[in-house]
Amino acid sequence: MKQFAVIGLGTFGARVARALMKKGAEVIAIDSDMKRVEDIKDDVTQALCIDATDEDALKESGVLDVDAVIVAMGERMEAAIIVTSLLKRLGAGQVIARAASSLYARILKDVGADRTILIEEQMADQLAKSLLTPDLLEQIPLASNHSLAEIHAPRHFIGKKLGQLDIRRRFGVNVIAIKKRMPTITPEGETSYQEQINDLPGPEDIIEQDDILVVVGRDADIERLTRTI
Repeated sequence: MKQFAVIGLGTFGARVARALMKKGAEVIAIDSDMKRVEDIKDDVTQALCIDATDEDALKESGVLDVDAVIVAMGERMEAAIIVTSLLKRLGAGQVIARAASSLYARILKDVGADRTILIEEQMADQLAKSLLTPDLLEQIPLASNHSLAEIHAPRHFIGKKLGQLDIRRRFGVNVIAIKKRMPTITPEGETSYQEQINDLPGPEDIIEQDDILVVVGRDADIERLTRTI
């Protein structure tokens, strides 16, 4: 099970924390405002009222052991910069920081943020989804909660035949194409790669390293498939 920490429980941070929990993750929610902590404590794994700019408190909070930390401190630019810098110096995993402007985002990058986001609260669910299913490369909504999507082939699919994997029965998802990276030699004698699309994959086709599967199905089933990666 993936684990995350959200520091800053304003509208955006609280929505990200709840969205991650709904999708099956464990979440540590942190804020220095006790009311915000009380409001979310029943919706997350653990809710802590601490000053995240305090190095000792940050160490003891457990955020250094999670998969990613989301710094969602809104307009509190100075505090967000301090927290981001502390997290990276203390050896935290991926640090994702929300910025209120492009300049703010650049500064957060400079102090160690692995990723910055310039999005409003309605994008919280999409952020949670991208954190939990990073191998979902692209998704095009279709009618009635169905989508066309591209995903990295799961590692345990490599070397197996499409028919052997029985993806439609196991996941309710249809593989409609397979994209492959094929090595080629340029006129200069250098190795390059070209994308080759098999748009009529059959049961004997073998999934190879770096293949991208183009699938169609219900959103929930596609997400379930990407969780196996």
